[in-house]
Amino acid sequence: MRRREFIALLGGAATWPVAARAQQGAMPVVGFLDPRSPGATEYLLRAFRQGLKETGHVEGENVAIIYRWAENQFDRLPVLATDLVRRQVAVIVTGGSPDSAFAAKAATVTIPIVFVAPEDPVKLGLVASLSRPGGNLTGFNLVALELVAKRLELLRELVPSATRIAVLVNPAEATVTGTTLNDVKGAARAMGLQIQVLNASTSGEIHAAFATIGRERPDALFIATGGFFTSRRVQLANLAAHHSIPIASSTREIAEAGGLISYGSSLEDAYRQMGVYAGRILRGAKPADLPVVQANKLELVINAGTAKMLGLAVPDKLLAAADEVIE
Repeated sequence: MRRREFIALLGGAATWPVAARAQQGAMPVVGFLDPRSPGATEYLLRAFRQGLKETGHVEGENVAIIYRWAENQFDRLPVLATDLVRRQVAVIVTGGSPDSAFAAKAATVTIPIVFVAPEDPVKLGLVASLSRPGGNLTGFNLVALELVAKRLELLRELVPSATRIAVLVNPAEATVTGTTLNDVKGAARAMGLQIQVLNASTSGEIHAAFATIGRERPDALFIATGGFFTSRRVQLANLAAHHSIPIASSTREIAEAGGLISYGSSLEDAYRQMGVYAGRILRGAKPADLPVVQANKLELVINAGTAKMLGLAVPDKLLAAADEVIE
């Protein structure tokens, strides 16, 4: 063998293991898209990472996560989704609102997408069916919007003298707002209640909505489902306490912060499940073959301390039915 060929062979032998190690060490990347700010969702991210861990994926060890936050500016979601597609992430996980899933769906038909939805994703147009989603999307249905009428009934049971209910919605989430108002108005008519709609898409607008509540004194406040309101749970609870108004919501987080009652599925369980599905996709599963997970456990949480502060007596049958009573 000539000396030049021998040196070339040595060079190839020396560099091949380095290149192989680099290729073997390259971690898959998950893109996480959310309309909120990161500080408000850390507990949900922990649940998501736990789901990833259950499939053998640990952030920073064998999987990387790129986070994209819209900071409550929903019009930024399409740009952020396009950025994740440009970075060729292995899977996109969308949280906080169906708007995130719609933005990701519009940005790619090939990269797998795992979503959390507040209602039937077939009705929303995200998947073809629950058992066989088809396409590149699958995820978790919170069934939150299917329970609008039931939450209003529970609120009425806790506040039997109520005749006027304020409904707080986020107009930036048009799909969620439309379904909520349609269902709550129908339920209110059946119960003989008057509805007053209040809008809020920012912290300042929440303050303005409660200023209206302070002037017009409705009997209770019904808070629409949505990641924005959950992220503002402490503000909502503090303002409700200041104005002495009972509030009902779909998330236990708002009840834990001081709201009167919540009825819905666990957000933490939903995000853990999204982590599991993202991990399974990283291992080769196809979204089209992963059935949409339906929330099968609904939690009724009553804040008895708040009820006492408001001078409300919680009916024994609600106390017996509650999954948790906060004293």
